[in-house]
Amino acid sequence: MAGLVTAAARARLLAYAPYSRFRVGAAVRTREGKVYTGANVENASYPLSHCAERVAIHKAVSDGHRHLDTVVVVADGETPAMPCGACRQVMAEFGVRRVIAASPSRRTRVRTLRQLLADPFLPERLLGTHGKAGSREPPRRLRRLGAGRGNARRRRRLR
Repeated sequence: MAGLVTAAARARLLAYAPYSRFRVGAAVRTREGKVYTGANVENASYPLSHCAERVAIHKAVSDGHRHLDTVVVVADGETPAMPCGACRQVMAEFGVRRVIAASPSRRTRVRTLRQLLADPFLPERLLGTHGKAGSREPPRRLRRLGAGRGNARRRRRLR
């Protein structure tokens, strides 16, 4: 845990927070043990800002990881700050089990994601309307429109 807190604390120093001046860093550990970090990135148009947790998660996912284990968040201030609701929902999508919030002085709070997000919206709820959850194939109705694998064969047959 100490290594993840250190990684998140270092990421916090890279935050771009000129408007709120509230710097946040995050570290995400995949189930395979690889660590990704992220810092919050603000924008003058606030809704376009990105939380540190989602930056780190998206780095891991864009590197091919789909199963995450732990997220550590280090934010300015003496009280450890837990992730926002949007970050909690993204964590649920990728199976995060444990969330650790820490302050720069190393005060920590540890929670399971289930404690932080009691009833997440998960891919399983989309079954029946959007295809198989977790599939890389597009929903059946989109495959008929030409998306997905195997289209070259279908197009050749149609010629």
